[in-house]
Amino acid sequence: MKRLSVHDLKPEDQLRLTFDGAFDQQAALERELEPFLQALEKYAEGWMPDVVEHKRRRKYTRAAFWKALEEGREDVLTSLGLYRTTWPALDMSLCLWLPPRPPGLEITVNVQPLSVFAQEERCRHFVEMVRAWASHYPVSHAKAHSSDDTELTGSPNFGRDDETQYRNRFDKIYEVYWLNVFGPKLVETVGRERMLSTPAHRLEELPNGSVLLVTWPTAADFASKEARLAQARAHAHLRPDLDFDTLLRTLGERSAMLAPVEPRFYPDLAPLLTRVVDFAASHERQRRIAELNAWQPPEPEEWRPADSALPSDVDDEQRALEQYSLYAEHLVALLHSEVPSVFEATPESLTDADYYFWREEFPTSRLREVIDEHGLPAIGAYLGKVLVRHLGGRWIPRQKLEEAQVLVGKRVWLPFVRARHYMRSRQALLDYSLTQLFRVAERHQG
Repeated sequence: MKRLSVHDLKPEDQLRLTFDGAFDQQAALERELEPFLQALEKYAEGWMPDVVEHKRRRKYTRAAFWKALEEGREDVLTSLGLYRTTWPALDMSLCLWLPPRPPGLEITVNVQPLSVFAQEERCRHFVEMVRAWASHYPVSHAKAHSSDDTELTGSPNFGRDDETQYRNRFDKIYEVYWLNVFGPKLVETVGRERMLSTPAHRLEELPNGSVLLVTWPTAADFASKEARLAQARAHAHLRPDLDFDTLLRTLGERSAMLAPVEPRFYPDLAPLLTRVVDFAASHERQRRIAELNAWQPPEPEEWRPADSALPSDVDDEQRALEQYSLYAEHLVALLHSEVPSVFEATPESLTDADYYFWREEFPTSRLREVIDEHGLPAIGAYLGKVLVRHLGGRWIPRQKLEEAQVLVGKRVWLPFVRARHYMRSRQALLDYSLTQLFRVAERHQG
């Protein structure tokens, strides 16, 4: 049974819920978690988990849930994960802190894509689920919101160091999200009267003294002007020390950062840059697209006119060619498990290699002396091999590797020089990509 994990999909905005509460450690666990399961099964419309997992993966049933929770038990906690096998993707976890630790109950829910929550009725069901949990379990703070926008708020640190954040948690109103549950301590910090007069789509005092606040009918519409206005009004009301206009402007800036940007990448490198963008965190993607739309690589400089090519100066050209082939095989040996296409020595395999080296931050994550001694010869020889195989090129061997040339049409190319430029830095992997040199050589092969 293969579960559909949000981590296996192209990064995309999600609805993210975090619920920081407690439970009665003296009660029987099955009885204490009944409200959690009951509300989940009743209200998780369209995204109900069908997989429960800890050490083993099982189809979701109550019996499987209890089995997984038992498997997940450690010294002071027990936990499990809940997932789906079909769209939309779900990554959900339940963690219970056990004696002698304080009785913590932590729930996280990530549903991808956020567009699942464009319907008001589905959002209402989600709110009812959280309300049921917050009514039964003492809660300090809970929130549900766009995961991308949440990242832009600086949550959970909000500018604090990790130690301060861990100690104080959500000790004041740092941000107002689409759905909020403020525990009794937070309510008293604000003032119950002020809290209960907050302008909101839905505002309800729960039996245990917590307050449920929903700013807008639908979660997916969080970035609209109307939803941002409602968010800013609630935040300014709860934090009268903050300026409304500043809050609204900040929300607008966040919406602009997340607004879709149409990719207009440099054509030679569009397949590579698409993968670079896909590697970015979802909340950073639009900014990254805009940056790469405005960028283009420098024209390759690792060439000279064919009539000024250096003649071969090696005693045995065949032996030199065999050495280049051996160097190229070293790259195949290095990359074959991560980049299977490297066996084919095609233009596409150059792009795959470019992306691998960029993803791994190869120039800085590997020892420089190893790169210089082994990596540069392997990369240069492999690039030369692709030029020879696909553009009808011909090696002109030289005693010094960086002088070795590949004749293609009216130009000779210097693949080992390109490799040296390429491995200078992570940015150089894009500026001096193997793909770009090949495409330019291709255009000049006639």
